[in-house]
Amino acid sequence: MLLGAAIPYGTIVYQLVIFLILLALLRKYAFGPLMNIMKQREEHIASEIEAAERNNADSKKLVEEQRAFMVQSRQEAKELIERAKKQAEEQKEGIIAAAKAEAESVKESAVKEIQREKEQAIAALQAQVATLSVQIASKVIEKELKEEDQAKLIRDYINEVGEAR
Repeated sequence: MLLGAAIPYGTIVYQLVIFLILLALLRKYAFGPLMNIMKQREEHIASEIEAAERNNADSKKLVEEQRAFMVQSRQEAKELIERAKKQAEEQKEGIIAAAKAEAESVKESAVKEIQREKEQAIAALQAQVATLSVQIASKVIEKELKEEDQAKLIRDYINEVGEAR
């Protein structure tokens, strides 16, 4: 531009009018759809963020439920183990009691068997003593005993009793 030159106001006005028309056309055909697309994109992003937050909250809720379930499962497993230990202890005590009862029963039957055999032995010994006594008495009656004969008879009797045992 030259100093002192006149400013063409007609061209400026004409360019200003063209610029305003262009601006109106851009606003109607370019900025309007562009703004709608931007608004839709903003709404879409907002809904995606909201869905992500809901999913995050749901995930946290599921994690907490899983933790609670794990704690409950561990507690149930612990209780199951305790019951199994208690049942095993009761079975052990039952087996021990049954073994003691069986041992006592065997002991009692053995004592009874020993007593019965002892009584049989005593009865047999008594029968032998009676038989020997009868034999000695019959020998004594058969002959008159001298002191030597009597000592010999007693020794024989003792030997016979010792052999019978």
